[in-house]
Amino acid sequence: MLSGVQLSLRIGPVPVSPPHEVADALVHAKVEDGSGDTQSGFELVFELPARSPLRTLFLLSGGGSLPLMRVVLVVTINGSAQSIIDGVTTNVEAQAGEGGVSRLVVKGKDLSALMDIIELPGLPFPAMPPSVRVLLVLAKYAAFGVIPLVIPSILDIPPLPVQKIPQQRGSDYAYVKRLAGQAGYVFYLEPGPAPGTSKAYWGPEIRVGTPQPALTANMDAQTNVEQLSFTFDKEKKEMPIVFFQEPFSKAPIGLPIPDVTPLNPPLGLVPPLPPKIVKLDKTAHLSAPEALMAGIAYAGQHSDSVFGTGRLDVAKYGRLLRSRQLVGVRGAGLPYDGLYYVKSVTHEIERGSYKQGFSLARNALVSTFPTVPT
Repeated sequence: MLSGVQLSLRIGPVPVSPPHEVADALVHAKVEDGSGDTQSGFELVFELPARSPLRTLFLLSGGGSLPLMRVVLVVTINGSAQSIIDGVTTNVEAQAGEGGVSRLVVKGKDLSALMDIIELPGLPFPAMPPSVRVLLVLAKYAAFGVIPLVIPSILDIPPLPVQKIPQQRGSDYAYVKRLAGQAGYVFYLEPGPAPGTSKAYWGPEIRVGTPQPALTANMDAQTNVEQLSFTFDKEKKEMPIVFFQEPFSKAPIGLPIPDVTPLNPPLGLVPPLPPKIVKLDKTAHLSAPEALMAGIAYAGQHSDSVFGTGRLDVAKYGRLLRSRQLVGVRGAGLPYDGLYYVKSVTHEIERGSYKQGFSLARNALVSTFPTVPT
């Protein structure tokens, strides 16, 4: 690896450091880390002799003959260790090579893949608000180092058992994701803080906090990105209108919902006018708080209009760029400079090379801050 950057692999039913032969055979690692829309995943490429026992081990684990094969990748930069994936293998491919050496491609997902195996239809949760149901579901995975971080919503009210008993539909992962969508929340697993543990976050998408060091372009020696481009697409922005029923006349009352909340403040000064007005007619049969939450959830999911993509070298950036956090941008021009939310990060690691691809988003043009942290 690069000077000051070290990659550690831990693997097995209980993840431990593998023999040197296994670590030396790893030639490429790719990790995709999103913001909760999809599961995070990884791909490891090993170069192995045709008769290597490692081929048989991975093929057995990927085919389901072994109960569980966990993979943990830890990156150490200047003495600071960070887990970039903690997951399980789901697929193994063997590719023919030359000179008696073939490639073994091991693919997998984060630990949420364990939550998506068995469906438990009809499991009741009497008198339990959504946050408690999520905590009970996540408690099953404590043995795998999953630490729940659940933030109750303003509608976290237990239903009366004489009126309604909530029941699970689908797998644990599908059910928790559905509860998150109903509350306008996100759900994802983030590796760490210690190797072998993961944080299961169920709560609002938070676009506040201390930003990461700026991504700098077109500034000569200070440039720390290899590629950086932006697009402005106002068609992505939509404003929902929710409807309430007046209790006496039953007349529908429409209320437009803005996309700005305390946890999702404007990151730009010039937001586009929403070209689409979406009527959420299904909210008319909900209570006023439930309709309001549905509108806030929809507005938050359709608020971004400025999008950026790029690629950087970790050695030049000096640290890992993390998804689900803010980051500054410099040198892209007045409309695009400022703070962005990191929607996803892709790690690509080879011997002597560590690159990261990334995607950014925010809800308006022109920065709200005169400077960004460098």
